[in-house]
Amino acid sequence: MKAYQIGSQNGIDGLVPTTRATPVAGPGEALVAPRLVGLISRDVQLLRGTYGPRQSETRIPMSEGVGEVVAVGAGVTEVAVGDRVVCGHFATWHDGTFRSDVFAHDIGITHHGWLAERVLLPAAALIRVPDALADADVAGLASAGLTAWNALVEVCKVKAGDTVLCLGTGSVSLAALKIAKAYGAKVVITSSQDAKLETARSLGADMTVNYRTSPDWAADVIAQTDGKGADIVIETGGVDTLGHSIAAAATNGRVIVIGVSPGEGPAIPDYLSLILKNVTIRGIANGSRAMFVDLLDAMVAHRMTTVVDRTFAFDQAPEAVRYFAAADHLGKVMIAL
Repeated sequence: MKAYQIGSQNGIDGLVPTTRATPVAGPGEALVAPRLVGLISRDVQLLRGTYGPRQSETRIPMSEGVGEVVAVGAGVTEVAVGDRVVCGHFATWHDGTFRSDVFAHDIGITHHGWLAERVLLPAAALIRVPDALADADVAGLASAGLTAWNALVEVCKVKAGDTVLCLGTGSVSLAALKIAKAYGAKVVITSSQDAKLETARSLGADMTVNYRTSPDWAADVIAQTDGKGADIVIETGGVDTLGHSIAAAATNGRVIVIGVSPGEGPAIPDYLSLILKNVTIRGIANGSRAMFVDLLDAMVAHRMTTVVDRTFAFDQAPEAVRYFAAADHLGKVMIAL
């Protein structure tokens, strides 16, 4: 089969095509033919060697996608040949609260990912995709969509009347925008580009802030929310934006920290604000299979779709990664097989 591997992890040009023997499904496993693969920020970080420990140079990357089951191993009852399936990238986190050991089986990092003509996955982790959802709506959910769901629905119990602040127009923020609006919340979106903010408004954002033209963007959020601030902040900016997120939060606000973006300044420059507002800061990592099932059901019920910026062919995968790494996109960048 054709595949890609991550190479030396010294830069995005390390992604190179290769050929492998087609894997065979063993007990409890399913062999899946990917149809559409989504890119996320840690794919780029992995290639650059900045995401955790270095992995095997022969690792097949990409943590999210949708595909068709083409074979199953002994004892598999969860899925059957012909099923269209997705899978959270923490393959052993089926239900319940987060456990640190879920990082031991992380698809696209510790185990081979979706960027190949065939991928071997634990059958118990797979989820049948509802017929009402297109490939493009589900291929990019396993990381960004599931994380946004966990943050808003599982952790923060988002409800009508809440104000949700999403930093930037990346895939987590856009997924959070869709989910928050489905639950009746108001949404504030930030970006450095007015064109992206206009698109965010067309997708349902109630308020927008250009953080390049408004460096004190937290004050802008406070002003646009009539002095209240955001009940929930989807903090994807990293160390250098956390202080601003606290400043933009409402009294009793919740700041959900997502991602591992490095920074240069102190993470919380104003501890007094943190205390006076009684702000909760909570870090999360993706979500469980059970949460993923709930997300898919909600997408069907609320007719939610996924914003796709551009789709590349499989033999254009390195070009897709370069395009994604340039960060000029709005919505998911996909690779079709």
